[in-house]
Amino acid sequence: MDLKASETHKNLMRAFAGESQARNRYTFAAQAARKQNLYVVEAVFNFTAEQEKEHAEIFFDHLKELSGEELTIDAAYPIETYNDIKTILRNARDNERKEYEQVYKSFGETAEKEGFSAVAYSFNEIAKIEKLHSDRFAHFLNLIEKNELFVSSTETGFMCLNCGHVVTGKQAPMTCPVCKHNQGYFIRLELVPYGGKFNSGI
Repeated sequence: MDLKASETHKNLMRAFAGESQARNRYTFAAQAARKQNLYVVEAVFNFTAEQEKEHAEIFFDHLKELSGEELTIDAAYPIETYNDIKTILRNARDNERKEYEQVYKSFGETAEKEGFSAVAYSFNEIAKIEKLHSDRFAHFLNLIEKNELFVSSTETGFMCLNCGHVVTGKQAPMTCPVCKHNQGYFIRLELVPYGGKFNSGI
């Protein structure tokens, strides 16, 4: 099937628009977290926003043969202007869940039926990433709701995202003893990006 005559090209544009908006929503969410001194949550939203940017680029790249044209699409996108971090995380979790359970699953099936296997692959694989996003937001929401973002029932490591200093204990310090940044910069060591065996040796 010709891409221009397909439903898939519309789904690609819907996905591009959705990922672009998600990136901006997460950038706004990061700003809200920063205002509340939750720098670790800010980092999580910015980290995820950059992945959404890449998803948008992947979907947009599938449309390159239609470059120069304009496309009108029909789609619904969330309007979320909350300041409460728990509400922001909850909505982010649910939006990502909807993407991987419904939206991209459906888009992938349509692309496969229309003969666009490479596009179907992108939808299906990015859906798996959106599940990771949903799980990540859910985890941080759970920590905040249980008041365990900076507190642990057992001794664990906490790393300062600003300077990398690691402390071991049941609570992150109120101020980093090395760089003097506040507690909001600390993250549980097992959640630090690029951790793995490097973290376990600290």
